[in-house]
Amino acid sequence: MNLIIETKNLSVSYGQTEALTNVSFTVEKGDFVGLAGPNGAGKTTLIKTILGLLPTSKGEIKLFGKTKEKFNDWGKIGYLPQKLSTINTLFPATVDEVVTLGLLSQKKFPRRITANDQKRTSETLRELGIFDLKKRMLSELSGGQQQKVLLARALVSNPEILIFDEPSTALDPESRESFFQLIQKLNKKNGTAVILITHDTGYIGQYANKLLYIDKSLVYFGKFSDFCQDEKMNAYFGKYEQHIICHQHN
Repeated sequence: MNLIIETKNLSVSYGQTEALTNVSFTVEKGDFVGLAGPNGAGKTTLIKTILGLLPTSKGEIKLFGKTKEKFNDWGKIGYLPQKLSTINTLFPATVDEVVTLGLLSQKKFPRRITANDQKRTSETLRELGIFDLKKRMLSELSGGQQQKVLLARALVSNPEILIFDEPSTALDPESRESFFQLIQKLNKKNGTAVILITHDTGYIGQYANKLLYIDKSLVYFGKFSDFCQDEKMNAYFGKYEQHIICHQHN
């Protein structure tokens, strides 16, 4: 088993309020995990804690076999945050400059961009079909194009896992479909593991092979196919809701 992420009894608190309680799951190479749950369930909190952006109250996180405290190879993890607003899309930078920034996490001081870095940026833009946008300003692009540029920035370091926080909320239906097909291709072709936060558990079932459902604690983690036959999940969600979640997966 090639473990990329492993959490054991993970708990996270904001002051006296516990946001997550005893969450345990694993992500292996090639997994595509749909991370779902209601508003306020702790989905983004879980991801930020894994990425070291929030402290752990209890439990353990391992990344590529190392405890989070000892892990420093962040180039193996590509992260696309929830909102484009976390990136200043009006910042005067070209597409290739934005994407090349994704390589800086792998560099030691002084951090300099090399010819090989520029070559890797061009290769990534070609892979995503946006090489023609290379010299365009980020601010000139549509929401869907900006999303692809930020995906390219996450991909340029050749990560072994991609983590997305509701990446399709700003996209129109056509761009959303194209985006998900692209992620699925990366997962199937390159074996890149994926964790994708979503509210649409039925839609993500078309692409993900595993479901991680939380509501401040772990409700379900396992294969979508097993979820659809799980009587406990039938009792928890109700037969109709379970059917909706499973319908598009099947």
